[in-house]
Amino acid sequence: MRHFLLMSTSGCHLCEEAVGLLVAGLDPLRHSVDEVDIAYDDDLMARYAVRIPVLVDEVSGEELGWPFDMLELRSFVGSFEDESAH
Repeated sequence: MRHFLLMSTSGCHLCEEAVGLLVAGLDPLRHSVDEVDIAYDDDLMARYAVRIPVLVDEVSGEELGWPFDMLELRSFVGSFEDESAH
């Protein structure tokens, strides 16, 4: 299973849109996502405050920043599945 983190915060309408894409576009048998509220961590606030939502691959640290659509999401997630197939 591939694990991702969604950097977000409460009241962020763009984050809510990203969550909708993740729910519709990811296979829960192959992907898991934890939503991280950056408001409680000064380092995360400094890094992501003006960039959220950002999807982060927990293993590689690679990021997919907003705005992204379903095609970009699937391409981002699929790139890690291609790596694990080798």
